[in-house]
Amino acid sequence: MYIDFSKIPIERLEKMKAAGDVVEECHRVLAKVGENIVSDLLKTSGPFYQMNHYPEGDVYDQETHGQYYYHGHRGGEHGHFHLFLRPRGMPRGVFAQELPDYVAPAGENDAISHLVAISMTDCGVAQSLFTTNRWVTAEYWYDYQDVIAMLDCFEIDHASPSWPVNRWVGAMVQLFYPQICELLRLRDEVLNDWAAVHPDDNVFEDRDMEILSEIPCNHTTQIIAIQMELEKR
Repeated sequence: MYIDFSKIPIERLEKMKAAGDVVEECHRVLAKVGENIVSDLLKTSGPFYQMNHYPEGDVYDQETHGQYYYHGHRGGEHGHFHLFLRPRGMPRGVFAQELPDYVAPAGENDAISHLVAISMTDCGVAQSLFTTNRWVTAEYWYDYQDVIAMLDCFEIDHASPSWPVNRWVGAMVQLFYPQICELLRLRDEVLNDWAAVHPDDNVFEDRDMEILSEIPCNHTTQIIAIQMELEKR
């Protein structure tokens, strides 16, 4: 996926740079005590079991309504983070799509949206970003443009279970903002193309459609690209 950094507004580039500083700081302070992003999150959780959510009950910020959990079940990675936003934290005027199988949420804050997933190596470093189909996370479905509008709202602003990990997940969304925007656009494009070929199927529940878009990521390479572009400006 090609991102033209020259077309990114300078205000966004500066926000991305600040996020990169946070990502590097989180890696640095954890490395000083022999930990990384994954190990620090899991250090009090006992054995790591496939599909279980870590931490149990997820991480949820009562003020921002950001939410995440970590789990593993894919080859080629240790596991991945799933990042979400609940309605009380969303921008005004954003609503879940009322698809043919739409069921109204039980509560006003239950129509959760998945933002992005972050795949991690065994060394606790992010290696890719990806989006998923609705059935994967039991989310409500929002148009990609609405999900993009949610990205700046995602933050976990408390210290439990790990202050560095909580800061890191929010910073990763900002650091890779343009890539995540493109992943979300591709997510909807892939589903729409699949639906056109399978008009009688519910594409949102199709088990053959799990990962809808994915790109590799490297925080160091991203930070260098941002810095180079800022120096040109």
